Amino acid sequence: MSDTITIQIPTALRPQVDNQATLDVQGDSVRSVLASLSEKYPDLGKRLFKAEGELNRFINIYVNDEDIRFMENLDTALKTSDEVSIVPAIAGG
Repeated sequence: MSDTITIQIPTALRPQVDNQATLDVQGDSVRSVLASLSEKYPDLGKRLFKAEGELNRFINIYVNDEDIRFMENLDTALKTSDEVSIVPAIAGG
């Protein structure tokens, strides 16, 4: 059975998830929880992924404040106590 993982949704993406700040999602990896989110909230999925299974380069994902790019990326394993944060990159100048 998959664990329930809490996902932190940034303010900029909350309109795509009915203005919720956090969501509890079933899954055992970053890939599985993001796939569940994308299935339930297709507009969010379009913002997260540029192609099937490939994160948009402007989206950063953290597990317990650790960037998944320095872990197992989308295959990073998750357990119930983990917190996943979606952090869109901010461009400016």
